[in-house]
Amino acid sequence: MSQKAKREYLKEIKSRYNHADKQQKNKILTEFSNICGYNRKYAIYLLNQKPDKGTVDKKKPGRKRNYNNPVIIHFLRIMLKATNLICSKRLKPIIPLWLPFYESTYCVKVPEPVKEKLLKISPATIDRLLSKERKRMGKLGLATTKPGSLIKKHVPIKTDQWDETRPGFIEADTVAHCGGSVAGSFVYTVNTVDIATGWTEPRAIWGKGAKTTFEAIRSIEQALPFKILGFYSDNGSEFLNWHLYKYFTNRKLPVEYTRSRSYHKNDNAHIEGKNWTHIRQYLGYQRFEKPQIVDMLNDIYKNYWSLFFNFFIPSSKIIAKERQGAKIIKRQDKPKTPVDRLLSSYYISAGTKKKLIALRKTLNPFELHSTIQSKINTILNLSH
Repeated sequence: MSQKAKREYLKEIKSRYNHADKQQKNKILTEFSNICGYNRKYAIYLLNQKPDKGTVDKKKPGRKRNYNNPVIIHFLRIMLKATNLICSKRLKPIIPLWLPFYESTYCVKVPEPVKEKLLKISPATIDRLLSKERKRMGKLGLATTKPGSLIKKHVPIKTDQWDETRPGFIEADTVAHCGGSVAGSFVYTVNTVDIATGWTEPRAIWGKGAKTTFEAIRSIEQALPFKILGFYSDNGSEFLNWHLYKYFTNRKLPVEYTRSRSYHKNDNAHIEGKNWTHIRQYLGYQRFEKPQIVDMLNDIYKNYWSLFFNFFIPSSKIIAKERQGAKIIKRQDKPKTPVDRLLSSYYISAGTKKKLIALRKTLNPFELHSTIQSKINTILNLSH
């Protein structure tokens, strides 16, 4: 007997069962169980249901879904693409910052009720709405660090970088755009990050010589809105050399020049994270072996890259660690952009803060992202 026939049969005998006496109910129940093949207890349950129960469409449990709005989903999709798939916990805090630029860039007027929902939306809801938009990105790069030798004795080791709170303590590393082989000459990116604020400044160089790396560091220092107080790198010879050592230590106020332990990649956790989110996720692992790409990359880094990431892309900082047995529980603060962290720091002068606020008012994150993507495509096409 089909399920449809069973439902029709149940409907026919239910009224007869409800008005029958005990002996008749026993006969009807036996008949119903044998014909439909039901367990006797289950048959009793079906016959005792209210007439309208089971015929009304069941509502989904939980609260009513208020965010399945095409305007909300379109905005979040655009945001996800423009921020290169950052996590929802970092995406939520910048919605108020990006929303006005979304309206002006795409000529869209977002209704006030929708704006209120966007400002109240939770990271979990963002994940639910954008679950199909996210894609996995895999493949790790090649390690190209070669150890420096004699100068190691002059550069002290430091391993507690994570708790710096004052802007000016920099981690540095190089990213090799070598494709699948480190043979021959190709482009590198010298990447730096301020530990306190997350301010990131990269520069492209040809090869990994001490002189070109030194020039990149000088260019980075001139672009920073604060003074370098400490410089921290791995043990690569491009950083552990006399040019850089004298440059930082022969000053009226010397820079704290330190290095990580050999073969301890996690000592450089801050810059390793930025190498992935700021360099690899945009430029990938393609080989750049044409010298003209250096100038093209530096044009992006100086004029667009730094403005986009430092003014509009937030990050979280670890504020506490607690060991519970074998686990280490980490607590993070609310995601903020590097500029917002500088504006809230009392180590930064009022004049510098005014310049940063005025500069941000002239920028549009969607235009910056579009320009960056266009120039990256040109570079990728040239490197084929």
